[in-house]
Amino acid sequence: MKPLLQLLLIAIASVHLHAQSSRIDSLNRLIALAKTDTARINLLVKKVNLYSNHNLDTAIQLGRQVLAEAKKAKYYEGEISIWQGLIVNYCFKGEYASASEGLHYLEKFIRPDDSLKLSSVYANYGMLYGMQSKYDSSARFYEKAIGIQERRHDSTELSNNYSNIAISYQQQANYPMALKYQQQALRIAEARHNEVSQAYTLTNMGITYENYGDTAKAEQTYLKAGELAARLQLSNVELYVYTNLSSLYINEQRWQKGYDYAMKAVDVGNKFGDKGTQAASLSKAAVAKAHQRQFEEALVLGKRAVLLADSSGQPLNISQAYAAMGSILQMQEKYKEAIPFYERNFEALKGRDIYVQGNGVIYKELSDCYEKTGDYIKALASYRKSADIGDSVKNKDNIRKATEMSMNFEFEKKQEVQAAEKKKQDEISRAKQLALLIGLLAAFALAGVAFYGYSNKQKANALLVQQKQKIESTLDELKATQKQLIQSEKMASLGELTAGIAHEIQNPLNFVNNFAEVNAELVAEMTEAIKSNDSADILAIAGDIGQNSEKILHHGKRADAIVKGMLQHSRISSEQKEVTDINTLVEEYLRLSYHGMRAKDKSFNVKLDTSYDSALPKLKIVPQDVGRVLLNMLGNSFYAVHEKKKQLDGAYDPQVQIATSLQDGQVKIKISDNGTGIPPSVADKIFQPFFTTKPTGQGTGLGLSLSYDIIKAHNGTIHLDNREKEGAAFTVSLPVNG
Repeated sequence: MKPLLQLLLIAIASVHLHAQSSRIDSLNRLIALAKTDTARINLLVKKVNLYSNHNLDTAIQLGRQVLAEAKKAKYYEGEISIWQGLIVNYCFKGEYASASEGLHYLEKFIRPDDSLKLSSVYANYGMLYGMQSKYDSSARFYEKAIGIQERRHDSTELSNNYSNIAISYQQQANYPMALKYQQQALRIAEARHNEVSQAYTLTNMGITYENYGDTAKAEQTYLKAGELAARLQLSNVELYVYTNLSSLYINEQRWQKGYDYAMKAVDVGNKFGDKGTQAASLSKAAVAKAHQRQFEEALVLGKRAVLLADSSGQPLNISQAYAAMGSILQMQEKYKEAIPFYERNFEALKGRDIYVQGNGVIYKELSDCYEKTGDYIKALASYRKSADIGDSVKNKDNIRKATEMSMNFEFEKKQEVQAAEKKKQDEISRAKQLALLIGLLAAFALAGVAFYGYSNKQKANALLVQQKQKIESTLDELKATQKQLIQSEKMASLGELTAGIAHEIQNPLNFVNNFAEVNAELVAEMTEAIKSNDSADILAIAGDIGQNSEKILHHGKRADAIVKGMLQHSRISSEQKEVTDINTLVEEYLRLSYHGMRAKDKSFNVKLDTSYDSALPKLKIVPQDVGRVLLNMLGNSFYAVHEKKKQLDGAYDPQVQIATSLQDGQVKIKISDNGTGIPPSVADKIFQPFFTTKPTGQGTGLGLSLSYDIIKAHNGTIHLDNREKEGAAFTVSLPVNG
């Protein structure tokens, strides 16, 4: 018997876990502090998602309680989120009727114009059919979900759905299509730095590699997925990695290693609550023991597998458990006893869309049993089925295409690494050349001066004037060379800045172009809908067009903001310095910034705490420029506290403090907040042009860079005191005698 591989469907609500118990304790504290029903339900949904990767029974029990709360509160988003999590958990438990009931409810409950929510329903239908081994139906629903998400340019769930649709193609032996979607899924997961999706996708890619015969690559891919799963504490991924490694080692006749990994999977499956995969792993352990001629232990394990598989309700795992029992009896030459188990294996797969090599091997073993018991007609029929499956699965063109895709994918990744390394080496080489050139110039200059000095000592006093003139001429040449080097440096800096502008402005322009193209397609669809008088479709398309138009306007304004910010950054201030009262200036720009934020968002509110040193001396500065610095820093603080308040749904009091003081001949202006703070990994980059910690579209990345230049021009400094997730403080220091 060739053990079947266990495919890992990616749930909609996959979460990244480092320390589950501490995360749950933290959530429990936040739930106790939640001031609104919606805030409490959102936190409870996160708690359910945490349990979903570790204990299905607990996740389902808590999910039902949260669903009742969401219905009572009439919370649309919360009810959809918790239903989606429950549907996934029902599928993994084999409770397909409950999953189907939830999907029928969501079909009626979700608003017709909410296409992204409907795409998640399609994806969940894909999972429901996939878990029941109905892979044709599963693929159709995933294609529908992927189509909506690609049209809406929403990559949030695309990686998961690409990975899941690949499973349908795997199980029908279409390995090129499976590998194509898995490579797309892996690219998105890597680009988004989503290690959870990477772990899921790598597990399934290992199965594809193994199915078309590249066992070395399959083992390498499984082990990489296992490392990620162990580090992220993803019990469900570990379970599938262990059981598939067991299949790989058994197929290579490494019986003890196959048995060891199968029993690891049994242990994890028992803790996780996945009866189906636990049963499949027991089947593999039983087959390994039978090949070691330990038949008594093999039969005990096989019977345990059958009992668990029957209770799981999952056809693929049921068939594997019965096939394992048939193989164990066939190896003992108990052919008559083996036949009912083989036949029950194929009954479990009746009406399922599975066409894998393992079934061909089982048909061959069944043919042998029929032949040994004298039923030659059935023996011939089973042998023909075995040959048909083997010919299709091992189709040379199928394997060739899959191998080509794998090699192309690896070649592209190597090229990317090589290109990055070459760029790095080129930069190092250029730096070395520049350093060598400067060193040579300095050496020549010193040699020239030494030569002239030595010559002067040898010549008469009459030549002193001539030598002086030559030295002055050399000095003029050195100054000219110095100016040229400075100009070259300025041009290099301008080149970097120009490249930055091109990169920054290309992003919003791409969005504008893409959404404009989508709107053109939607208008064509609306025309067809109008012709067919389909009012529901017309309303849905109109909603999509409206949303896309808002995004076009948003990204157009984003491009405009980048251009205006760049003009400010490149402008050299021509304004005269004036004697200025710093306290008055700070108060004026505090008021401007606060009311500006309120004008953008009426819900914005913050506690302001001011402390001005009345003994401050007046400073000679350009007030408009320093005011621009204050406006930028206050705006950043207001943004940080407002974002944190939205994240915590009210369980937080936003505060911003502004203080002035005189210390060591420096006037200090300190602006601090209790907002989100700045990640330490990027704190050194915040004064670089175009660097921003805000989401795409909400910041140009020029504010702090411009502020740094202004304060530097005033002979001052800016200092950051950062506390990640607790807040940040910026201190501007200006000299009294600047």
